[in-house]
Amino acid sequence: MGQELAWRLLAAGHEVTLLNRGTRDDSFGERVTRLRADRTSPAFAEVLGRREFDAVVDFAAFTGSDGASAARVLKDRVGHYVMISSGQVYLVKATAAASGGARLPVAMREVDYDGPLMAEPPRGHLDHGEWEYGMGKRACEDALAAAWEEARFPATRLRIPMVNGERDYYRRVEGYVWRMLDGGPLLVPDGGTRPTRHVYSGAVVRAILSLLGDERTFGQAYNLCQQETPTLRELLGTIAELLGARLRLTDVSSEALRTVGLEPSLVSPFSTRWMSFLDPSRAVAELGFAHEPFRVYLDKVVTSLLAHMPKEPPPGYAGRAKERECVRVA
Repeated sequence: MGQELAWRLLAAGHEVTLLNRGTRDDSFGERVTRLRADRTSPAFAEVLGRREFDAVVDFAAFTGSDGASAARVLKDRVGHYVMISSGQVYLVKATAAASGGARLPVAMREVDYDGPLMAEPPRGHLDHGEWEYGMGKRACEDALAAAWEEARFPATRLRIPMVNGERDYYRRVEGYVWRMLDGGPLLVPDGGTRPTRHVYSGAVVRAILSLLGDERTFGQAYNLCQQETPTLRELLGTIAELLGARLRLTDVSSEALRTVGLEPSLVSPFSTRWMSFLDPSRAVAELGFAHEPFRVYLDKVVTSLLAHMPKEPPPGYAGRAKERECVRVA
């Protein structure tokens, strides 16, 4: 998503600077300025020096210190700061934990942000990492909100659910595509009947471009996501249609998968309760946010995959033999 945004900005004639640790390659050549730093170290402030920016879009702010240091280092030197947050800020609320087993999720709105939070799960528990991520994003948001209230630091927070796109680093849709193309059945943990509401990376990029410099958004948070709410089974059916593949689904419990050493989220990345379900009404009404139909963007994702299929499958595919064994004993 970050690379797509950078290409769009370059195409519009803007100067683009990338700040990261330099651990991943990019395809920009000499078109961009590159700054290298670990944001958690003193080098973060050092490499920025006295540079000024019309806008900063932060895809890697995960903790309260990340938000506080960005506001401190960029104070009076940025026209607009946009933080990419997560719908997981709602999932760590106590009310979300209490309804975790509900069949139909409630679409969370921006006004639902406040309230009691979950207790920390025991370290080593399956939920601890997800809880830590959601709490970190909340702390980052809170630091930026405080910076706006106290010093008018011009920050906007964008909350997004699971992202689907042509270059998904987590290769989630791709994992399903590999399984459909190998002819074997897909294991669907726990039924796959809960509604989903994801977001297309291209829609997020367009939203960012449209709100940069918009003072109405300073100090505000917005949910961005698609309108449709297909169940996982319906979503997989759409991918199969786009592939021209026969859809073969086998229901299995998460417990049964773990018994044979398989992590359900690696077998089926969209089968997790840590998948936020957002209401985008505020962004639609105030920002004019529009999201293409999920079938339209899935077609783009699947077409891109088929045209540039990676040589190696996603990590979760390594357990495919065990998945087939589960089918035989189901």
